[in-house]
Amino acid sequence: MCRIASYLGPAIPLENIIVRPKHSLLTQSHAATEAKLAVNGDGFGIAWYSDDLQPGVYRDVMPAWADENLTSLCRMVKSHLFIAHVRASTIGTTSRANCHPFTHKGWSFVHNGQVPHIQSIRRTLEAQLPDQLYQLRGGTTDSELIFLTLLANGLNDCPRTALQTTIRLLGKSTSDGPIRLTCVLSDGHRLIGFRYASDNKSPTLYSSNKLDNDGISLASEPLDGCIQNWARIAESTMITIDANSTRSEPIFDQSSAIHALRTHSQAPLSPLDRDTRPTFNK
Repeated sequence: MCRIASYLGPAIPLENIIVRPKHSLLTQSHAATEAKLAVNGDGFGIAWYSDDLQPGVYRDVMPAWADENLTSLCRMVKSHLFIAHVRASTIGTTSRANCHPFTHKGWSFVHNGQVPHIQSIRRTLEAQLPDQLYQLRGGTTDSELIFLTLLANGLNDCPRTALQTTIRLLGKSTSDGPIRLTCVLSDGHRLIGFRYASDNKSPTLYSSNKLDNDGISLASEPLDGCIQNWARIAESTMITIDANSTRSEPIFDQSSAIHALRTHSQAPLSPLDRDTRPTFNK
């Protein structure tokens, strides 16, 4: 499986999340601790935002630890919102077109997990894409097709409804194995993350307490290696983070009631003194 790290808050160098923490995404690319595979060496990528809502993107097929340009780029580029991904391929060859993040206009998207029966439903899903989205297909992964299907199902209007519709289209588990989706995406204003699995065993995703600079991170594993500074996103749950609040809600709920709501000025997910919060802005 893959590993994800993302950030929203005051602008910081990308390296403060991707490279420098004790258990950074770069470390997780070769020493993941909460994944089936410790090594995620089938490519990597970053999408970051600035004043232009269309993200910058850097992707390559090399293992993240083998790209000398990556650490330099992460040291020099600052952003208030970015998503990074290291890949352990399950479906699709090792190619730049299959590396995450996938982007379209203001959206960026990364996925950890798999839809094992994707080949049996690919033609049906692709047939439902409008022409402009169908023409965006560049790779062969289930991840890219999930992203395009979310866009076709109204991601711009209501991410939760788009996710519900997409999950229904993916259908039930087959003899090939369970559907597992852990994803992080952004429209340039907010971070959205979700976990869903047909067997309730989706890959991990954590939300940090407020960082020492009041930013927030979503990551596959706690970046500082300290579980007390993070809260695990529950199964079948979507989390939305913007500049003012964090909202967590069930993906499927007839009442559409919000499961939890807090503002960034309120207590973090786990009560910690300010001087013990994760430090990533220095």
